[in-house]
Amino acid sequence: MLDALGLASLEELVDAVVPAAIRSASTLELGPARAEHELLAELRAWADMNTPARSFLGMGYHETLIPPAILRNLLEDPGWYTAYTPYQAEVAQGRLEMLLNWQTAVADLTGLEVANASVLDEATAAAEAMGMCARLRGRGDNASVFRVDPRCHPQTLAVVRTRAEALGFTLEVAPFEDWVWSPSDAGGVFGCLVQSPDTRGRLHDVTGLCAAAAAVGAKVVVASDLLALTLVTPPGEQGADVVVGSAQRMG
Repeated sequence: MLDALGLASLEELVDAVVPAAIRSASTLELGPARAEHELLAELRAWADMNTPARSFLGMGYHETLIPPAILRNLLEDPGWYTAYTPYQAEVAQGRLEMLLNWQTAVADLTGLEVANASVLDEATAAAEAMGMCARLRGRGDNASVFRVDPRCHPQTLAVVRTRAEALGFTLEVAPFEDWVWSPSDAGGVFGCLVQSPDTRGRLHDVTGLCAAAAAVGAKVVVASDLLALTLVTPPGEQGADVVVGSAQRMG
């Protein structure tokens, strides 16, 4: 290659190709080479300087013990990982079976007939759910208002707000207990989003909300937590049309 380009060395090639304005004139201060175990020991010493503390972040991010059944049968099953590349039939079939098992579990927990696998995160899923609620109204429906409870996770509110602006929707943010549903809403509100457990951990009964929204043709999206749904009445059984959330709880 150097002969074809008429250059004498790799350094000359770099000089010809890389602009001088983005190159460093000094050498890297790397120091002498060290063995891997020596470097790991130094990194471990740095890590030991950290002060362990309990996280009170909340907002949907929690320290989690992965249920052994999930860990053993989904994440650690060697049958899913025996093939060399993802597109080979063995691993593709294993992943399909794993997703089917996962979607079945999610459908059971949410109380809905089908489950998606999956959107990137909870906030993105909530924004996608808002768009789906609008599309379910049909092309001839001009409803453009989407209601959101402020007790949703702040990151969810931020993404939904951004997506609503891009799609031309009007976002109404207020506690769902204060929402008034009347026949006039049938022409304006196409859906709403609530969180249970909310960002502070409170559970909400949305049965009345779902009935009131359904009466004017609006769809209800509930953001929830999969582990919480093992103990409480699923949103689907309360009348919710869409349930979103994060599977971070499952590791």
